[in-house]
Amino acid sequence: MYAASPVTDRRTRRAFCLDLYDASRRAAALAGVGAAAAVALAPRRAEAAAFDISDSDWEGLSELYQIAKTELGPDRVKPVAALDWSDVRPDDGIVFIHPTEPIDSTEASEFMKQGGRLAVIDDFGRGDELLKRFKIERVRLPGRPVAALRQNPELPIAEPWLEISRGQIGAPHPVVANVKRLVLNHPMALLHPDLSPVMKVRLAGSEGDAIVAVAGQVEKGRLFAMSDPSALINSMLRYPGNRAFAVGLVKYLANDADREGGRLYIITNAYKQEGSVGGDRTLLQQLESGLRSLTDSLADARKQGFPSWLLAVLAAGAVALLGVWVARTSGRPYKSPLPRYARSTPLVARGGVVGRFAMLAAPSSPKGLVLLELKSALFDAIAERFSLDPSPSTDAVLRAIRGSGKVDGTLSADLERVLARMQRTETAVVAGAATRVPREQVAEAHRVVRAVIDACGALEPARAMGRSYGGGDIQPPSERPA
Repeated sequence: MYAASPVTDRRTRRAFCLDLYDASRRAAALAGVGAAAAVALAPRRAEAAAFDISDSDWEGLSELYQIAKTELGPDRVKPVAALDWSDVRPDDGIVFIHPTEPIDSTEASEFMKQGGRLAVIDDFGRGDELLKRFKIERVRLPGRPVAALRQNPELPIAEPWLEISRGQIGAPHPVVANVKRLVLNHPMALLHPDLSPVMKVRLAGSEGDAIVAVAGQVEKGRLFAMSDPSALINSMLRYPGNRAFAVGLVKYLANDADREGGRLYIITNAYKQEGSVGGDRTLLQQLESGLRSLTDSLADARKQGFPSWLLAVLAAGAVALLGVWVARTSGRPYKSPLPRYARSTPLVARGGVVGRFAMLAAPSSPKGLVLLELKSALFDAIAERFSLDPSPSTDAVLRAIRGSGKVDGTLSADLERVLARMQRTETAVVAGAATRVPREQVAEAHRVVRAVIDACGALEPARAMGRSYGGGDIQPPSERPA
């Protein structure tokens, strides 16, 4: 009789049950101590990674590989380290066992939509990123299992899920059609709102059942998910239920009645992906793939840190940039700063006519200020010429100009239009509202104001002349009575 005990070493999450030899076989083993010592002293091969398809040790998958070749034939089993999505056909099957790289969800979905069948057998790898797309979530078993190997709750025993409808017990899923009991090893549970349960672990008390395998249809194809890859390692395939599960999985993926020519791709641990299902990728698929790769790289860097070669490249780049900056900075000629007291005063900061002209001529100054400056110059010149009040009104200025007899009707009409525009601009400026004065209007105002001032002789010395204005005589200051 065999006795099994769980071994929890560097992979405590994937502890396994190792059969112990009975007393008779142990006695026979004692007779070969010398041969065992010679084997122990012989050079040992490098330790293979867990779930290695070529590893015949207890945690390898060589037995699963042999089962697949027996069921399908050697030519139809493709264990690959680089999956080319452009090579897979709709009648093929793909099984991911503990993938440590994310599965391209876009290509996987397209593969299943065209009729392919895909299985994800994973507990702590990167398979959950594809499962989340189909609303499958991995969680720990929520309670204590009713049945377990050697009463160890970490080694629960799963059973096929049987649907009961109207008092009738339905048939199990094809993968577990010949499975009665499946020994698990630190499994996870699956939460699945949409897919059909395939296997369950009965829990004690009122916890109900924990689902450990689900399946569902994706258009023409199928998706199968199971939460314990350790159920397929060599040491676990000694149990009849586990071997029957492996056979059922292989047949389901690539050897159904309508898939007799299908191939089975087996992918474990780290792998690469390339190509696209059905040919070249569209631009959108390429962008999605690039963004996904960038996201995955950042996630890996956040978990494991940057690789040493990348750190060396970044350090070399930083040193090179620092050297360029130092060279440019040290070789740049600097002029001696001029003291503030020796610097010339900008025209805009000066007072008087020069400063005001510089302010009005500045590109940033509103053209409305130039228009108001022309109005001020016109009113000052007319008030001085005709001895008006220092701040005459618009009507007084117009009466003085018209009474002089020097301005014809056309120029007078132009002046009225320009003065009205000046008045609107002044009102807007006083109110703080934005006003836009085109350059053409400023030029027209300058022409009209200049013509009026020249016609009235406002810039010429006062001459002895008499005028009739407003019903009285207006005389130059030299002829006015004291």
